[in-house]
Amino acid sequence: MFVTKVVITAAGKGTRLLPFTKEVPKEMMPIFSNVFTNKRVVLPLLQYVYEQLSSMNFTDYCFIVRKEKRSIEAHFTPHESYLKDLSGDYKKVMTKFYKKLENSHLVWINQNKPLGFGDAVRRAEKYVGKEDFIVHAGDAAILSKSKHPVLRLIETATKNPDAKAVLLCKKVMDSSRYGVPTVNKLSNNLFIVNEVVEKPHKPKSEFGIMPLYYFKPDIFSSLKKIKPGKGGEFQLTDAIQELINKKEKVLAITLNKNEEEIDVGTVESFRRSLEITFRKA
Repeated sequence: MFVTKVVITAAGKGTRLLPFTKEVPKEMMPIFSNVFTNKRVVLPLLQYVYEQLSSMNFTDYCFIVRKEKRSIEAHFTPHESYLKDLSGDYKKVMTKFYKKLENSHLVWINQNKPLGFGDAVRRAEKYVGKEDFIVHAGDAAILSKSKHPVLRLIETATKNPDAKAVLLCKKVMDSSRYGVPTVNKLSNNLFIVNEVVEKPHKPKSEFGIMPLYYFKPDIFSSLKKIKPGKGGEFQLTDAIQELINKKEKVLAITLNKNEEEIDVGTVESFRRSLEITFRKA
């Protein structure tokens, strides 16, 4: 199965990182990396997500952004005149990044109001069309020493063509930050999803859903049927549950033991991400 399109959500308010995120999107919070360079550098988490996907040969991206925060679009726009003022390793780093951008097709869609993850994904319907696609949150990434979860999601969907969605999960201690699935194990690292609940008070499983998904375009009809929840936000988990209610197959895989999630959603998780990426870089 050949999947070409990736929807990257980057329109969060970043409330828990104020006042820094008043003008700067949380997806542009810095981390350390040497994965795509020959030395340790500081780069926005969103760029790291893009570079990961680019290394998997994705070239077609749709970014869901907030119209009042244009630094993301500016960062992902090559400026040749800027390169002229650089030299040495940093010029090489930026030149490589710009080359990848020049070989990519980037679409920008505004989420005018903060109406939730589900609303952000729904706005990509015209971009996606009738194709299967990947959804990747811009404020989180998976560090992997083996086959990256994106590729494993695609592999799972290819082997199970009747599945309308494939989720990535991990065991969590605190379910208050996650959608929680109720699952039955089908085989090694493959589960059938029976129910999903967003941030439940009494979780029915030890798993939390990572912000990385494989969808067939059927998800859009479900996104149009759901109602807003707490804070007036449309939850992607509610649309996934709508698929399940229609007896559609939803599968899940889990993180491998050598994989770690980093995210910048809170002060604590941002600090942890800095510590992890500095150690690994």
